[in-house]
Amino acid sequence: MTAALIDGKAFAATLRARVGEAARSFATEAGRKAGLAVVLVGEDPASQVYVRSKGKATIEAGMASFEHRLPADASQAELLALVAALNADPAVDGILVQLPLPGQLDEQAVVETIDPAKDVDGLTPVSSGRLALGLPGLVPCTPLGCLMLLKAHYAERRGSLSGLDAVVIGRSILVGKPMAQLLLGESCTVTIAHSRTRDLPAVVRRADIVVAAVGRAEMVTGDWLKPGATVIDVGINRLPPAEGAAKGRLVGDVDFASASAVAGAITPVPGGVGPMTIAVLLRNTLVAAQRRAGLAITDL
Repeated sequence: MTAALIDGKAFAATLRARVGEAARSFATEAGRKAGLAVVLVGEDPASQVYVRSKGKATIEAGMASFEHRLPADASQAELLALVAALNADPAVDGILVQLPLPGQLDEQAVVETIDPAKDVDGLTPVSSGRLALGLPGLVPCTPLGCLMLLKAHYAERRGSLSGLDAVVIGRSILVGKPMAQLLLGESCTVTIAHSRTRDLPAVVRRADIVVAAVGRAEMVTGDWLKPGATVIDVGINRLPPAEGAAKGRLVGDVDFASASAVAGAITPVPGGVGPMTIAVLLRNTLVAAQRRAGLAITDL
């Protein structure tokens, strides 16, 4: 068996195009562009790259991009004051504080300050609670992107995810826990596995759907998988560089070579889940803008 590739890059491009079209319609109806504010504290190189790419994608989608930078030694009071100002700004529909924050700052307190109506990262307690209760709300971008890929993959094969056994490896608030809630919402039977799970390979082996989000390079191998399983690899890990190379290659949490010989379908790394995160961030910003303006939510 050779697994079919789930092309997240292509799906994300299509989603971004749909969001862009809907964003133009929103601007016409509302008399303004949907707006995303991104806050960066400090000079972390990776975070700077992420912020630039988010700003570029926001503008390309026909939305307004607001970038706010604070020095690495910014105080908790300064950051909370900025978030409060963005909460009150009528031009801002989505607020994203780039994580991680410098050590002197309380990330949870910052997240809890964000207006849930503008919480495009889906991390506030209100957003998490609404997801757990099955109520409409803003959902973390990466797990929502994973769900979109799964639903698209199964749409023509069986119509829905209902009744499938799913294992989510990882219990983070960013991916693992919201992913499990989303799969429960699709009537899957869901197991959350983690570092304390006994006989993890046996648990994974019974799953029709495996979502790997543990941050350990190539941990999940083909012999862990049920033949024909669908594998969503959320991990992005850089291996040590080979001799003479400037940097190591990117791999996921799944050993692609062995897994693709057993799975029915699999996301590659890179080019799988990664491109979906920014696409869904744009989608969440548009949805937040439509809700705030009292307009119908576009089905994206």
